[in-house]
Amino acid sequence: MDQHFNEPRVVKEAIFTGSQAIAKAPELQGIPTGIEGLDELFFTVREVEGKLQQVPLGGIPKYAVCNITGVSDTGKSLMVEQFAVYQASRGKKVAFITVESPANFVAASLKYRALAMGLDFQEFEDNIILIDAASHGSLRENLPDLLSTLAYAIKEYKIDFTIVDSVTGLFENKEMMARAIVRRLFNFMKKWYQTALFVSQKRSGHEELSAEAAGGYAVGHIVDGTMVLAKELITSQYAARIYGARIGEIVRLFRIDGCRMSGHDTRTHFMEITPTGLVRIGPALGTSKKEEQ
Repeated sequence: MDQHFNEPRVVKEAIFTGSQAIAKAPELQGIPTGIEGLDELFFTVREVEGKLQQVPLGGIPKYAVCNITGVSDTGKSLMVEQFAVYQASRGKKVAFITVESPANFVAASLKYRALAMGLDFQEFEDNIILIDAASHGSLRENLPDLLSTLAYAIKEYKIDFTIVDSVTGLFENKEMMARAIVRRLFNFMKKWYQTALFVSQKRSGHEELSAEAAGGYAVGHIVDGTMVLAKELITSQYAARIYGARIGEIVRLFRIDGCRMSGHDTRTHFMEITPTGLVRIGPALGTSKKEEQ
């Protein structure tokens, strides 16, 4: 019985010289986040008077796809909501894909986040375009439908920023497909020149400050960078001394666990969630009072 095989095909359009590729590369720029203490943790290196110097980027890299990961109640959603409100208040259009909560509940949370930031939500509320995957199973369970809907929204509203809260919900109960789903999302964001934040939920059994999320390393190994949020309940005198806290208190921690588009601070930092629900990144662990100043 004859078997017919397709001949290997040379994909010439996938081949670029270095100069051709660099001509298509966007300039490295920082996108301010509206999150106190975060923007100065990213930097680039430039030649100044014949010497290489570290220069603050002033935010996350433009067109980066970043993973915000942590166990429950570590401030992931608060962080991306704060980012969305800040960008919208600056006149930018933001797509917010709601996978866990229906869009109307997320909109109420965004309005409260704006109030905490001292902003009038009504002045820019239509700059946030919510895509309700939580209420529409076809968007949550069928990735092509979600991407087609997002592509339509990007073209219709001229969107520059996309948030997915959470990407973990798109491969719930089908973690074997996690890498394929995250890879398609990542490639989509690159194609449409989106600066994107993916929230991913870590299993509670994982080490607090590891970047591992549901689906193994599906998110962290594909995206441009990962920010890890953690919380530590102080239960011993040793931990109390390490963190400068009292037994029974909860200490919140933050770390940038890699960013391939720019340089970044590699230390673990204290993090705070204010009584009004705003996220702030504090000093690095072990920083002296003199260094803080």
